[in-house]
Amino acid sequence: MTKLCVLASGSKGNAIYVSNSRTAILIDAGLSGIELERRLRSIGTGAEALDAIVVSHEHTDHIQSVGVLSRRFQLPVYINEPTLTAAQTELGAIQETIGFQSGTAFDIGSLTIHPFSVSHDAADPVGFTIQDGSAKVGIATDLGVATESVCHSLKGCQLVVLEANHDIKMLEEGPYPWELKQRIQSNLGHLSNEASRDLLSKVASSQLEHVILAHLSETNNHPDRALSVVQAAADHHANRLHIASQHTAGDIITIDGT
Repeated sequence: MTKLCVLASGSKGNAIYVSNSRTAILIDAGLSGIELERRLRSIGTGAEALDAIVVSHEHTDHIQSVGVLSRRFQLPVYINEPTLTAAQTELGAIQETIGFQSGTAFDIGSLTIHPFSVSHDAADPVGFTIQDGSAKVGIATDLGVATESVCHSLKGCQLVVLEANHDIKMLEEGPYPWELKQRIQSNLGHLSNEASRDLLSKVASSQLEHVILAHLSETNNHPDRALSVVQAAADHHANRLHIASQHTAGDIITIDGT
C-alpha cells in the first residue's frame, strides 16, 4: 500500500510525504525544518524515518529546509542538475545529491519515481508520478499549462495531487500588480481552477480514486470555488475530492496497489 499526505501546499511552503511499508520520502521541503518535523509528527512519523528528499524545482517555497533536513538526518537529495545549480546557494551543504533527468524513472528503495517536465518559470521544473507495484500517484503542481506530456504521465493514477491555484475573476479583480497577474496566468505560471478541471477531465479514469487540489492562492481563490469548478470533472471518476491546506497537514490517503 502507498500512503500520501500533503504536509503543506501554497505560496508559503510545500511538502508532500509519500511512503509504503519499506520506504518514505518527501517531495519538496518548503517549510522550516522545525515546522516540517512538527507536521511529520502530527501524522505519526518523523524526519528520522525518511529515506530521501526529492526536489521538483528551486523556488523557496519548495526547498526552504531541504539542506537543513539533509544535514540533520543524513538524507540524500534527488535533484536535477539545472535545479541544483539554481538552488545551490539556498541549499548550502547537503548530505548527498543524486541527479535525475526528466523522462527517466529512478528508484528510491521500493518506490519508483518518474519525473516529467512541466511548464513553470524555473530552471528545469518537474512533476512526478510515484509507483509501488500497481499503485500509482501523480503530483502536478506549479505549472502554467497542461501539456500532452503531463496528461500522458498522469493517466492511470489512483491518486492525483493537482494544482488549482486561482479563480480567474478573483485574480483579475484582486490586489496583485499587473505584472504578477500576467506571470500567474502565463504558460510559465499556475493553473486556474478551470485549467485544473480541464486537465483532470483528460486524465481521469475508472482507476482514479482521489484528487487533492493543491497550491490554492489564499488571495485569488477559495476552496469552495475550486471545488465547485473541478467537481464537474471529478464526479464520475473520484470517490473523494480533497483540498490541500497551507497551514496543517492533510489526511493520510492510502492507495492499495495489490
